[in-house]
Amino acid sequence: MYKKGIYEIKANEPLTADVHRMILEGDTQWIDRPGQFVNIELDGFYLRRPISICDYDDRTITLIYKVVGSGTEVMSRMTAGAKLDLLTGLGNGFDPAVECRRPLLVGGGVGVPPLYRLAKELSARGREVTVALGFNTAAEIFYEDEFRTLGAKVFVSTADGSKGTKGFVTDAIRENAVEFDYFYACGPMPMLRALCECCEQNGELSFEERMGCGFGACMGCSCKTHAGNKRICKDGPVMKREEIIW
Repeated sequence: MYKKGIYEIKANEPLTADVHRMILEGDTQWIDRPGQFVNIELDGFYLRRPISICDYDDRTITLIYKVVGSGTEVMSRMTAGAKLDLLTGLGNGFDPAVECRRPLLVGGGVGVPPLYRLAKELSARGREVTVALGFNTAAEIFYEDEFRTLGAKVFVSTADGSKGTKGFVTDAIRENAVEFDYFYACGPMPMLRALCECCEQNGELSFEERMGCGFGACMGCSCKTHAGNKRICKDGPVMKREEIIW
């Protein structure tokens, strides 16, 4: 179930040169799992902008987004007090109730934000959480300290070697001999595929995809699975590893 509503911007601040954090106040009752997303209407743009939810409470939603086009550039210039039209409660999120003791959370770039709420919920369940974060350079890293504050063990990789393991998240997992019995991942398709190729554990993958409607009507974000075509926005964005046809 999704819900349309008006939300007020309480804060909108840069975390890095092109990554911003926006905090919105409004109705959050339709959000019930980490990994869900909102769809934002912007004046002058035909399609809404889908943004994953980083965190939420009874009255606020925290979004972290990267400025990659004209729509997100407009968002980056919005100030406190402005109001936005949102669809909330969208998508099938991660399942934090899966039976595991040492979950591994793997995020690449703007795939990192939805893992924060997931880490919170897993930690509250007494899980021993490990997080592997992948970025291009040290200047692009965000939320490393926030995950550590939750009590998670954090490993970072950068493609240029400017911080942490040089290479990709899979290199950091191997280099640090990370032990885990289940994984949750969000990031670009090549990262998700490489992760599945390098580990045998079961897990859940959150896919990044361009979306038209955001609630399953247009069929524009379908992907192939062993159960037939599924819609990233409605049946996903989170899917089980064993479902995916690479």
